[in-house]
Amino acid sequence: MPDTRIRRLPLKGPAARAGTRRAETAAETPLAPELDEAPRSSACHDAAGTLAPMDDVELHSPQLFINRELSFLEFNQRVLEQAKDKRIPLLERVKFLGISCSNLDEFFEIRVAGLKELLEAGAVQVGPDGLSVSEQLKAIRARAVRLVDEQYQVLNEVLMPELARQGIVFLSSETWTDVQAEWLSNYFEREVEPVLSPLALDPARPFPKVLNKSLNFAIVVEGEDGFGRNSGLAVVQAPRSLPRLVRLPDELGGRHFVFLGTIVEAYVSKLFAGMRIRGCYQFRVTRNSDLFVEQEEVDDLLRAVEGELASRRYGDAVRLETAHDCPAEILNYLLGQFGLGAEDLYKVDGPVNLNRLMEIYDLVDRAELKYTPFTPGIPERLRSGTDLFATLRAGDVLLHHPFQGFAPVTDFIKQAASDPQVLAIKQTLYRTGHDSAIVDALVEAAQAGKDVTVIIELRARFDEEANIELATRLQEAGAHVMYGVVGYKTHAKLVMVVRREEQGMRRYCHLGTGNYHAKTARLYTDYGLLTVEESIGEDIHEIFLQLTGLTRVPQLRKLLQSPFSLHQALAEKIEREIEHARAGRPARIVAKLNALTEPTLIRALYRASRAGVRVELIVRGVCCLRPGVAGVSENITVRSIVGRFLEHSRVYGFENGGKREIYCASADWMDRNLYRRIEVAYPVENAELQRRVIDDLALYLADDTQAWTLEPSGEYVRAGGGRPGTVSAQTALLGLYDERLALTES
Repeated sequence: MPDTRIRRLPLKGPAARAGTRRAETAAETPLAPELDEAPRSSACHDAAGTLAPMDDVELHSPQLFINRELSFLEFNQRVLEQAKDKRIPLLERVKFLGISCSNLDEFFEIRVAGLKELLEAGAVQVGPDGLSVSEQLKAIRARAVRLVDEQYQVLNEVLMPELARQGIVFLSSETWTDVQAEWLSNYFEREVEPVLSPLALDPARPFPKVLNKSLNFAIVVEGEDGFGRNSGLAVVQAPRSLPRLVRLPDELGGRHFVFLGTIVEAYVSKLFAGMRIRGCYQFRVTRNSDLFVEQEEVDDLLRAVEGELASRRYGDAVRLETAHDCPAEILNYLLGQFGLGAEDLYKVDGPVNLNRLMEIYDLVDRAELKYTPFTPGIPERLRSGTDLFATLRAGDVLLHHPFQGFAPVTDFIKQAASDPQVLAIKQTLYRTGHDSAIVDALVEAAQAGKDVTVIIELRARFDEEANIELATRLQEAGAHVMYGVVGYKTHAKLVMVVRREEQGMRRYCHLGTGNYHAKTARLYTDYGLLTVEESIGEDIHEIFLQLTGLTRVPQLRKLLQSPFSLHQALAEKIEREIEHARAGRPARIVAKLNALTEPTLIRALYRASRAGVRVELIVRGVCCLRPGVAGVSENITVRSIVGRFLEHSRVYGFENGGKREIYCASADWMDRNLYRRIEVAYPVENAELQRRVIDDLALYLADDTQAWTLEPSGEYVRAGGGRPGTVSAQTALLGLYDERLALTES
């Protein structure tokens, strides 16, 4: 039996891909199918041999919870495993390596930075897993060191040789021909040297400010300059305007590339005329990038966020990356300058800014080394006419991105903007991207005199600056722009269009699990519902009144909303499944999430497992629940899908004794989503649409190609034991809507 634990995954020949249709059993499989083996009861036997329920106090045991930070690092390991997978096109594997590095950057910028702040403040609190702040930082260090070492091992021993075999070569200075060296020397003098500013260090010139995640060089210099100075050390900072990968002309080697760092190291002596260079060492510092705005004390949230953005570039240092051969005295000097300790140092065998390697994807035009392009499908009902409002009056439309296109959502808002019968458009925006057609339509609508109200979340992490620009543009067009509720991020995805018709005013709505962002709609999996259902329209109206005005907590008819009803409703629905199981009625929970960390829901799921409820969780990233623990969670399974598309949709399914309920939502089962954000879960009630969602979940649960299963130990293993798989949910879903892709990939 092969060892399929994640860090020792044997990568073998190509696995069979899924066909162009759903698994044959999906259409016949209810949410709670007849099981060959009944769910196991978690009651235990007392001394007399009778069944006795286990004490719920035990469910607070730290052993039942996986640490959130360590779970994230395991997710990033699964991303890195994609870079090794020979079934994936080579340039896509390079991207997965870059994504794993980018993920780790953000982890240090936000999560590690937050823990360091707690440690500095003397915090002693522990989470459900029982680890103190210092214990978490120590465990993170140990796991992150292994992860970083493996990233560079994959780069140097796996990807670079495979790229070279494809004629894509990264040249080190030792391999340059005389002609290549001359061209690169000229390139340095022409393109690089004019924007570099060498900074010698002495009492008159202290250590410079170093931008977050920027590329820098520590230069050891010998000799005496024109002023008689000999400081011995200088710093050179590489501006972000410079490309990190330089492609040589075709006549000098075809697809040959050189890292900017390699060029600077080779020719840095040109910056120090008459001096001797004894060493040149790359380094990069990662800083705390979490914005802090005391929202209760600011008069203008937009201006406050703008002020914080400037400080993000120079927040407290949390990590130092250096070249592996950097001398100890320079390492100690740099650590001292950044206020870091040896535990914050990561020595790497390659470029310190490894995520910039992803630039190669757009620089190399080799279709066979990339995923096969696909054309998203369009539902049949939306192809037959151009009047979306008439289509929606005939019934709801459920879109599953990226397998189905995002264009109907954009068209919905465009049509609303140009329709003279539309009086008002209200929308939430979290992330939109540049050159957004949706934003253009909102601007057009506002300029045409329609009542346009937009709730923009200024604190969408790393999109704050873009959202400030967006808010300014919409305000200038005449839209009402608001920033939600102080202290709560607006993460719900909602659009409401108010239209005057013969029968009176009608509300047309869109509710989504993902952002109104056309680019990520081709990269992330999400659901979106277009509907004119009256109760849902009334609920959305109440939510917008709450977000823009001052109202009491609304009594919603069908939607579940954080921070008010969602958590309580989930707890009640889990409890209801427990009651069904005890009464012998069908009981099952299926949830697809990005993350599961909220402890009270985890304990509720443990209680459900004990009662015999089958719980199947599809959790892409962080999962603090520990499945398969005897007497607690043996009826719970957890799987993670990591593939071509980022799994982003959130779906909650409850069998409910045969009266099945399906919800799609913007919220994960995390503290922040349930208590500190405005979120919405919406029901999928149409029988045909509900069946589609259930069939999709069945595919994800059957996936044995891109799925990983969580073991009680906290480790993830390949579904199917590492053997070639037969079902890929993402490939099968693509095949449903794009026959051309199905023919080329089957």
